[in-house]
Amino acid sequence: MDALLVLLAALTLGGFVFLPWMRRRRAGQHTRQGMVVASDPMAGYGFVPLEELDVRLPGPDQELAEALAEMRRTHDWRPAAALLKSTGDDWERRWQRVQTLAGAAAFELAAEEATEQQRRGTAPGYGDGGRTGGIWLRTWRSEAPKDPGGAQTHAQFLVVQALRDPGSEDFRMILEEARTVCREAALLAPGSPIPYITELAVARGLGDRPADYEELWSKVAQRAPQHMGAHLAALPYWSQKWHGSRQEAEAFAERSAAAAPAKTLLPALPLFAVYEHLPEANMVRSLYQSAVVERAIEGAHFALREAPADHPMAPHVRHLLVWFLVRAERYPEAMEQLRLVDGHVGAVPWSYGRSPAAEYAAYRALAIAGWEQLGGGSSAGFPPAGH
Repeated sequence: MDALLVLLAALTLGGFVFLPWMRRRRAGQHTRQGMVVASDPMAGYGFVPLEELDVRLPGPDQELAEALAEMRRTHDWRPAAALLKSTGDDWERRWQRVQTLAGAAAFELAAEEATEQQRRGTAPGYGDGGRTGGIWLRTWRSEAPKDPGGAQTHAQFLVVQALRDPGSEDFRMILEEARTVCREAALLAPGSPIPYITELAVARGLGDRPADYEELWSKVAQRAPQHMGAHLAALPYWSQKWHGSRQEAEAFAERSAAAAPAKTLLPALPLFAVYEHLPEANMVRSLYQSAVVERAIEGAHFALREAPADHPMAPHVRHLLVWFLVRAERYPEAMEQLRLVDGHVGAVPWSYGRSPAAEYAAYRALAIAGWEQLGGGSSAGFPPAGH
């Protein structure tokens, strides 16, 4: 089960699935530090215990949780198909659900491979199953080949498989296959942005030329111009780690935020761009109290105030806010965000750590310790909900 949770957390936000080594090391350092600062962060606050934190999603999705439970029990694809059909053109929610279903298929396949490896005493390989997923995904694609939900899940699953080992000789071949399935999925549901959002990760991994990537991005933007998940998936291409620079990534984020209509989360996008380009070794407080970081934090606060409270991507923004607010020692604000997201931790930045739940719990502990040092406490309750 621990392996499932770590894998599913790593899948959150397809644009962030590569985990830089320095970030993993830094995550471990802060996990240990936070646990020392406050060894019992639940006392009096009603927070969810570490072992009960759900790393599959950034926030609750009861329908998805029920579908996953039924699929684990029966290995039947129909709960997944029904879930995506009922999701309809709620593109933000559909994108998150497709990613989680693909992650579940990847975990099931990994379990199958491990069992087969033990039986044969050989190393697991991709094989036919490795290209199609767990039992229910293979059956779904076989029995309902024209179901757009199955094709979308299969395409995202292939991306997950490729990113399991970016250095493997199969990496490009699997991504090329993912691109083929993306285009098949696009034909099955011409108005859907989901296949094109998945293809953003494919194009990034294959190193598409900027002009080709811009053309792909335009197809996403035509179908879902305010899709926060799509913007987060696109952002890494223009980052310094991939095929752009800090300036290009920040320009994309600032441009998207400035052009965003009311009630979207796009004004929070610059916070993600700042996060992706922070110095790996610089952890001093002054950095997180700089004008650039403060402006990005305020943009995120503004987006959360203006967007609908139940926006599917709002928990993603809140989780990253917790990270920045703790670093900036803005503990009352961090506690406010914790009150709103506690229980689910499947989001950046926690998914960069080896143990997402422990990483989140460490920052939660630091926020509590800082809050109490400022005179707050469980008896005083949380700061008022203002964002």
